[in-house]
Amino acid sequence: MNTFLKNYGSTLLLLAGIILGALCGVFWPQAAHAVKPIGEIFLNLIFVMIVPLVFFSTASSICKLRGSGMLGRTVVTILAVFLGMSLIAALVGLLGTARVQLVLPSEWDWMPGSVQEGAGQGTVPIAEAIVGALTASDFSLLLSKEHMLALVIFSALFGYAVGAAGEKGAVMERFILSGSEVMMKMVSLVMVLAPIGLGCYFADTIASVGASLLGGYLRVLLLYLALTLLFFFVINSLYVWLAGGRGRSRWETLKTYWAHIWEPAATAAGTVSSAATMPSAMAATQRMGVAPEIAESVIPLGTNIHKDGSVLGAVFKIVFLMALVGRPVSGAGTLLAIVGVALLEAVVLSAVPSGGLTGEVFICSVMGFSPEMVGIIVVIGAIIDIPATLLNVNGNVVAALLVDRLGMRKKTKEE
Repeated sequence: MNTFLKNYGSTLLLLAGIILGALCGVFWPQAAHAVKPIGEIFLNLIFVMIVPLVFFSTASSICKLRGSGMLGRTVVTILAVFLGMSLIAALVGLLGTARVQLVLPSEWDWMPGSVQEGAGQGTVPIAEAIVGALTASDFSLLLSKEHMLALVIFSALFGYAVGAAGEKGAVMERFILSGSEVMMKMVSLVMVLAPIGLGCYFADTIASVGASLLGGYLRVLLLYLALTLLFFFVINSLYVWLAGGRGRSRWETLKTYWAHIWEPAATAAGTVSSAATMPSAMAATQRMGVAPEIAESVIPLGTNIHKDGSVLGAVFKIVFLMALVGRPVSGAGTLLAIVGVALLEAVVLSAVPSGGLTGEVFICSVMGFSPEMVGIIVVIGAIIDIPATLLNVNGNVVAALLVDRLGMRKKTKEE
């Protein structure tokens, strides 16, 4: 029982707060409107931590990677596999959400006009949009969540420069690493209030829309579960099939994979933590025949920057918000933006210890949604947490098989 509460306690409390908030919004709308300031206070606490959190986390991650030598030639193949699998996850998410209408028209009629007008529907030249998204014209503008992507790029460059400075940058590196730990602790303290803060905010949201939005969340959950099964049994099997060959048949590789994947899969579902699953994932990967040095590189690195389940979830969040404000999911520019933001949210920000809120703020900022919509998609992150973790962990095991196979092919060519 203690283990169960340790693994699921925070998620259960968050879901309990959201459910109580929903009930309050349905049955006591006036009370729900009255507690909205509590929710806004909580979100504002998160907002003011976003800039330093992203800076310290991103810069420290790059410093650690460079210090461990993982920015060299060895990691190129790993990153290529991660990127390819993440792109496929994003495309599957787009195809899935294109077939199922996550939000019905009756569920977005309530949206205030100011929010719809600010949802990124203006026509901005593509070149200007790219410049505005990737850069800021002044350093002070980086200190705003409105320029989140530019902040991520600046932080990554800063972290690399600190590592490249060698001994002269040692003091700054210690400062960055210390700052990252402090921000992690600060976020963990504020997140204790998440069930109350998000519950109050969600109560006001439901009081405004009625219970109709709950149908949208149910459709999100059911569709995500369906795509989880597709990934777990079909797409991952195809990856393993591709990873087979040279020394053993593809069927033997597939059989070995399914014989050993259950332990890390069960651990992922039981702990809802990719980090906690690393030991069992590395052990299972080596039992599948992957070279130890590859397993010990791919699994830890993938735990931080390769999360197929998170990419899939990010696509769902973006499409859900676009449907909520009546914004069509069409056009090459829009589709590329969804895929790009989903990859960045899952790859760059997934390791930031903010209970997912950093990613939600990032989505709203880059895609042009009102900050008040952060609370709406936090609910999606909570209800898909378990299947998303399962896909994240299994995706890293499969990635190790693919990297091992690609390494074998390279060695064969050299021979």
